[in-house]
Amino acid sequence: MSAIAANPDELQKLVSLIKDVDSIELKLTVPEPSQLTTVRALGLDPLQAQIRQVFFLETPDLALDGQGLVVRARRSQKKGDDTVVKLRPVVPSELPKSLRRSPSFGVELDASPEGYVCSGSLKGMPAEGDVRKAASGERPLRKLFSKEQQELFAEHAPEGIGLDDLVILGPLFVLKLKFSPEGFDRKMVTELWFYPDGSRILELSTKCEPSEAFDVAASTRAVLSAHGIDLDTKQQTKTRSALEFFAKQRGNGAKPKKKPAAEKPAAS
Repeated sequence: MSAIAANPDELQKLVSLIKDVDSIELKLTVPEPSQLTTVRALGLDPLQAQIRQVFFLETPDLALDGQGLVVRARRSQKKGDDTVVKLRPVVPSELPKSLRRSPSFGVELDASPEGYVCSGSLKGMPAEGDVRKAASGERPLRKLFSKEQQELFAEHAPEGIGLDDLVILGPLFVLKLKFSPEGFDRKMVTELWFYPDGSRILELSTKCEPSEAFDVAASTRAVLSAHGIDLDTKQQTKTRSALEFFAKQRGNGAKPKKKPAAEKPAAS
């Protein structure tokens, strides 16, 4: 968030957004040449990580991405399956009150050294094993999602596209590890995403309440810098990288459409 703090206009926009979000996640991605040294510097043990499989549901030409809509299903070791229908970017104050009241819906602001973005996520918990069945074609995709999720999708998806019209992009193999760096009194999360072409994205993140965002951002920068981690490298986006990879793999060369306003680049 350092680049934002240096820009008074962006800082004012950020402060306005923060007051209406439910949580904040501070993120930093580490370039591949520095990933091994980062893991060693933070004392991370890969054998303690949770294994995940991530599946994105999209159209071949990434039409959902063009509408600011993300649909994802996930399998997590010892935790079960989960799904999400996500709107990104959003202006929290403009969301329907009925949606904000849903216990399954949350608004989060993701911030990285390069920018920020607000998203609204409606989460679901299908029965364990359902994601695997859907991925193998044994279960309709729509059955992975709650009625509430299906309604939100229908409201925001391109006209004529239903959940069963989507294709599965993935899976991606992910390792997730929670830890507390020396000198830091909060939990951090490391996610290592493995892409089929052999590339990797390593992301470090921590969550906080909106009221403590700037203090936590400052302390996070300080502890990571103390461990020799470069905070000024070009940031990557997990979701966008996955969508672009699988779209290209399918042979259509699709590129994400221009995103709506109210967004600054942020890792995701």
